[in-house]
Amino acid sequence: MERPLLQSALRELQAFLRAPRFWATFGAVVLIFWITGPYGTAERLAAIPRLGFWLVLHGLAWGIAVSVIVLVNTLLRGRIPSLAGRMAIGTVVAGIPVGLATEAVSLATFGGAPTLSTIAESIATGLLLSALFCGLTYLTMSSRQAEALSPAPAPQERMEAPLLRRLKSENRGPILHMTVADHYTEVTTTRGRELILLRFSDAVGEIGGTPGLQVHRSHFVADAHVERLLRADGRLAVMLKDGSEVPVSRSRTEAVRIRWG
Repeated sequence: MERPLLQSALRELQAFLRAPRFWATFGAVVLIFWITGPYGTAERLAAIPRLGFWLVLHGLAWGIAVSVIVLVNTLLRGRIPSLAGRMAIGTVVAGIPVGLATEAVSLATFGGAPTLSTIAESIATGLLLSALFCGLTYLTMSSRQAEALSPAPAPQERMEAPLLRRLKSENRGPILHMTVADHYTEVTTTRGRELILLRFSDAVGEIGGTPGLQVHRSHFVADAHVERLLRADGRLAVMLKDGSEVPVSRSRTEAVRIRWG
């Protein structure tokens, strides 16, 4: 894999692993399996060993499934526009290693010898578990992360911004940057800059298919206007192609890194 793709996959994986909802969901699933003791574990294992069994099994299975799903999502981002579609493919790909891993944990715990039928059954179970992990992983993503992971709209969609109708005709071009200016919003396009009497939140709601992110409560930046990311006074900032710097709020740091890092 090319280094930029690997770095992107690692950033996305780190984003999942830092999400509190991800760990809350993981803990809840392990707790349910521990209490209910499915697949005969309630009869064959005491409470503490059963907890350890499900912790190891789910930790291994989730680790494999999430890593594969994120990797597939990164590799296919330029080919398949749907995030859900890419994750579904990742689910199928992850099913085999997840099934083999759970089979190995079961054999190490309960003993026995693997057979073709038990391996096939484990792989089928792995597909079901991967589908569960895919759905749960998708739900742990914040709306900003999902926006950051989604591909940019097609070129014909980018000009469909109602906001442009508020600008003078000579300034109507692809939106590059918007920022708050007292009671106005300053809009920068490829053709000029203009102040309009409009709340910033309303302006953001009128950008149409303009690909970009709201990086701060007072700034929206389009993909086309990003030069690079940098650190300013210990905090993340975006350097724009005109040389100016835009601060990134802490709540949007991860989405910015995923999209432009």
